[in-house]
Amino acid sequence: MNTPLPRFVAAGEALTDLLTTGRGTWTSQTGGSTWNVARVVARLGIPSAFAGAVSRDVFGLELAAANAAAGLHPGFLQQVDRPPLLAVVHERHPPRYFFIGTDSADLHFAPEHLPAGWQESAAWVHFGGISLAREPLAGTLVALARDLKLRGTKISYDPNFRALMDDRYDDTLRTMVGLADVVKVSDEDLRGLFRHDDTDAAFASLRALNPAATYLFTRGGDGAHLVRPDGVWHAAAPAVDVVDTVGAGDASIGALLYSLMTWPERAGGSHLRVAVAAGTAACRVAGAQPPTLDAVLALALALADAIVVRRDDALDFPAPGQQYFGTLLQR
Repeated sequence: MNTPLPRFVAAGEALTDLLTTGRGTWTSQTGGSTWNVARVVARLGIPSAFAGAVSRDVFGLELAAANAAAGLHPGFLQQVDRPPLLAVVHERHPPRYFFIGTDSADLHFAPEHLPAGWQESAAWVHFGGISLAREPLAGTLVALARDLKLRGTKISYDPNFRALMDDRYDDTLRTMVGLADVVKVSDEDLRGLFRHDDTDAAFASLRALNPAATYLFTRGGDGAHLVRPDGVWHAAAPAVDVVDTVGAGDASIGALLYSLMTWPERAGGSHLRVAVAAGTAACRVAGAQPPTLDAVLALALALADAIVVRRDDALDFPAPGQQYFGTLLQR
């Protein structure tokens, strides 16, 4: 029996986190930002896939098993005879880490080996994470995004800043924001990507790259904003007991994409409420565990007074036409 092709695909990296548990002891955990987003959308109920490559060793086998357990289409995960991509988290609070991935499996992803006809089936394709900062994979994914855009596929993008995204990443940032219909970015991402601390100015510079896109701008305890050409919606951060913030950003962008795909006619505030509820739900459990649709909708209802959504017809962010162009846009 053939598995139907997915409506949503996330393309990028799946990796293994090696987490310190004490002096000389470690535990492993499957992860990767784009892979997590695919799991989120699948858990919410949309047929989904992760498009990427993993190793054939014990780490790759664990990722393949977790991919299957998440209900992701099996034809999009490629296993190759290369070393695994590892994130070594040697300090937990605050997290400090480095990546091991010389000639690793993720770099050998081959879009030409994906199932025939998948481009016509996929309504949305998501990109982001360190996959866009590691060659030759980055070039492969940018070319794929360009091709999909020409076909009329919706593109979403979450840079998910990491330290290896230095000034060599600037061209990729400009290109991917320009291609994207939806961009998710946090205040931490903006400080890293633009290399200064004025996040409002950085966000205005980002929007100037593509004023027509929808932006989900998350600001931790200061809540979140959904910014579109027809308005800006703000949501206060709900007061909840935070167990773990790992995966919260992936949950929020995954839920936003689910909402946009399921209820395209709804106003921005409705989409923002779903995204904030999903991010909040992810913070209430340990590890990057995708929330269920019932949990997200129940939390959105239960926190209706806490997730205060307000629309401003007059943008309170600097408009894209204003001159907030920093080093990135002057290059």
